[in-house]
Amino acid sequence: MKIAVVILNWNGKELLESYLPSVTQFSDDAEIYLADNASTDDSVTFVQTKYPAIKIIQNESNGGYAKGYNDALKHIKADVFCLLNSDVEVTPNWLHPIIETFHAFPKASIIQPKILDLKKKDHFEYAGAAGGFIDQLGYPFCRGRVFQVLEKDEGQYDDVKEIFWATGACMFIKSDLFQELGGFDEDYFAHQEEIDLCWRAKNAGHSVYYVGMSRIYHLGGSTLSNMNPKKTYLNFRNSLFSITKNLPRRKAFVVIFLRLILDGVAALRFVFQLNFKHCFAVLKAHLSFYRHFGKMYRKREKANFILKYYATKSIVWSHFVHQVKVFKGLVKD
Repeated sequence: MKIAVVILNWNGKELLESYLPSVTQFSDDAEIYLADNASTDDSVTFVQTKYPAIKIIQNESNGGYAKGYNDALKHIKADVFCLLNSDVEVTPNWLHPIIETFHAFPKASIIQPKILDLKKKDHFEYAGAAGGFIDQLGYPFCRGRVFQVLEKDEGQYDDVKEIFWATGACMFIKSDLFQELGGFDEDYFAHQEEIDLCWRAKNAGHSVYYVGMSRIYHLGGSTLSNMNPKKTYLNFRNSLFSITKNLPRRKAFVVIFLRLILDGVAALRFVFQLNFKHCFAVLKAHLSFYRHFGKMYRKREKANFILKYYATKSIVWSHFVHQVKVFKGLVKD
């Protein structure tokens, strides 16, 4: 199985200096690529000089995460693409459990490893943790991470498990599936495009897995922190995009209606917290969704839509009303 580890970069020399050493040291079973999104710093020169074995693909523009990978992966021949953030430290033997899982589960087309916090290594990291799920209204959460609550890693998720979505911080995907799906939706620019991709894959009959014996550490927030209003805007808007594209028509309209109401509640909560920039980010997200609704609706998959897409009915109700803080309180794992 030929694996290509592809790291997307934009003006990230400092991150590459810190985290490329582990990738080059522990990835003997893969070819490593740097996909550069038209950087204006000297990160490309740094890699060419320090790591001449790494192959470099230079994109013509910074099209964000989605377009950046779509453009770069057209130039790479491999059985499996590993899309790896530039702020990730990998560990010895991180690739072997992934390869074994692809062989053991023929329907496994997308896989993610265990994602731990580089700054607090005994805790899960926000972006992906131990595998992603969504609730009935399309709100994402993870084993090991519910909203801002991050669990300590005590081996509770050292398993191989089918999940709903794999994180874009470290996603292994079969190249033929990536091409079949047309890659990421470039209208997302960044954030939650991996949820959409996994949802489309599951609608097409493929499976997504988590492998707990493969472990990496993610710095997180190196592109946009959780406190950045632009991230709020992209997350709220792109979640509505995914619902529009990937649910049966009648179900989609019901969920969108309820989501718009709950998003309004979230905007009011930001007002009470005096986070006015985040409130405006939610409103901006809705306006963008309305503008793009027709386009998103036309992208709906022709495959049979899966009806059991959610792991719990409402993570918002469970977390904020019933004060459920961890995954096992939400779902019988």
